[in-house]
Formats: sequence, structure tokens, C-alpha cells
Amino acid sequence: MAVDRPDWDEYFLNISTEVARRATCRLDVGAVLVKNKRILATGYNGSPVGLPHCNDVGCLLHDVVDSNGHIAKHCLRTAHAEQNAIAQAAMHGVSTEGATLYCTDEPCLSCAKILINAGITKVVCKRPYHDAKLSRDFFAQAGVAIVVAGENKQESKS
Repeated sequence: MAVDRPDWDEYFLNISTEVARRATCRLDVGAVLVKNKRILATGYNGSPVGLPHCNDVGCLLHDVVDSNGHIAKHCLRTAHAEQNAIAQAAMHGVSTEGATLYCTDEPCLSCAKILINAGITKVVCKRPYHDAKLSRDFFAQAGVAIVVAGENKQESKS
């Protein structure tokens, strides 16, 4: 009897959705760092350790003009899921060189730069980011493959 099993990308994306349930800001975002089909670290969006969470004291919203001219509200209180996953790996001495990031949402430019510097070689995410052009450009220049569910796979130049 055949069992309907998720492929590895679907499996780790599903885990990122579960991790996102821990988020403490207005957007539930979860991230999972994986290497050789093993989870290295997870992260979700929330305030830095020891600081009040948005769920408790409210978001610290700031207007940001995106590259397309759209004004978006960004929370300054929270650290992004990708940043928290990288920080968790660093705190525990786990190398992220050559790892894949699975995330509920496509990384912003700040997270893209951190992921590139952390040696991430592939990013797989469920939802596209509305202002992802620069992130995708940086990933392409750095040779980081990015896959966004529902879009054509964009491979690195390597």
C-alpha cells in the first residue's frame, strides 16, 4: 500500500509553518535551517530575548517606502525568523555553511544579506515577499538558489 509522503521540501516547509506558530509579532513567520536532511536550527519572528513581545505591548510600527513606491508598515520591535534561526545556530556553535533555509515567507533584503553571509546556499519559501526584487538580485549574484512555492524555480548561477 502506497503512503502519500511529502517530499523533503514540503516536509521542511510544513515544519516552518509549525515553527511560525511561536511568533509573537503580527505576522506569523517561521524558519528552519537544514543540512543533509537534518534540522540545524529554527527561528520565528519575535522580540529579542528578554525584551517585551509585540503580543504583550504592541508592535513598534514604522512606515517604509518599498522599491515599488508602496508604503508598508514594518515592525521595528521584532527580529525576523531567518535572523533568529541564524542566531540560534550561532549561539549553539552550529555551522550554517552549505545549509538550506525553509521559510514561510520569502526573505527581505536585510535577511537575504545575513543568509548570504551565513553560507546558506538555497532558500525555499511558501509565500513571496511583495518587495523581493533586490533580495532575489542579491541571491542570484551570490549564487544562492531560491524557490518560491507556486513560482518557477529560480536557480543560482553556480
